Amino acid sequence: MPVIRVNSADAGLVLHRAEGSAEGALARAARDSTGPVIVMVHGFSFRPGYGAHCPHAHILAMEDGPSWKAKSWPRGLGFGSGAADEGLGLAFGWEARGTIWDAYRRAALAGRALARAVRVIRAAAPGRTVHAIGHSLGARVVMRAMAQLQPGTVGRAILLNPAEFRSAAEAALARGAGRQANVIAVTGRENAGFDIMLERLVGPVQRRRLKPGDRVLGRTPLDGPRRVTLRLDQQDVVERLAALGHPLGETRPAVCHWSPYLRRGALPFYATLMRQADAIPLDALRVAAPEPPRGAAVTWRPSLALLPMGRNAPS
Repeated sequence: MPVIRVNSADAGLVLHRAEGSAEGALARAARDSTGPVIVMVHGFSFRPGYGAHCPHAHILAMEDGPSWKAKSWPRGLGFGSGAADEGLGLAFGWEARGTIWDAYRRAALAGRALARAVRVIRAAAPGRTVHAIGHSLGARVVMRAMAQLQPGTVGRAILLNPAEFRSAAEAALARGAGRQANVIAVTGRENAGFDIMLERLVGPVQRRRLKPGDRVLGRTPLDGPRRVTLRLDQQDVVERLAALGHPLGETRPAVCHWSPYLRRGALPFYATLMRQADAIPLDALRVAAPEPPRGAAVTWRPSLALLPMGRNAPS
């Protein structure tokens, strides 16, 4: 079983469209497989089992779907090859539909459930390396989970257009597994509209928990000894990745929340980061890129329909 599908529910962890104990299935899958464990977490507007909005029938499916946004993460990250050591993929679903405020709050709850799933895996197979990749609010789920896990539990965490504020991210990464994990944030100008909207919509509601003037990670770099921010809209970054043997394809449209995983070559690059961590040390990714654009520099005003808050726009 290269990919096990587990959802966060009111009752705790549940298997997706399968009977039995989710924790028992996780433990068996961990014991019966070899290679890395890669946790995959979707973002805003998905709901497990909810038609076209089910993440397991979309980006967490084993094959690309009919939608141009339904790019298979498991396949792109190296699952389904049949290799004995391809590892274990944990496709983690959570309730991310509704308003952006509700989804932001529920992401923290989903982080607790994800932490529980990782603990089960590690208890069953203590030596397994665990990596994580999350998009949008899925990055918030990943960081909240890491804060509740023991240091050293997570090797690398890749955050694609993370929908989280700098102070909240720093607080999560200063605790538990976040302290020792290598964290790679992937952002770009294509997501600037969503970053601004998140600040203006969620920021006022969360102001008591944020620092004054706090910004989301897409507008302030996440850096440090174990932190790297890759801005894929910067030519220097693209050239560095090409020099490392990972050329990227064409850019997405000017407004694209999904660009970090839709861009050709991106998912295989992330697979290498997690499967062959020694091949690309974190320092090899560091590029002295310009600061991300501030609000005043963004002259266009995308409509709500173009952003992931719009209806029928699974992340």
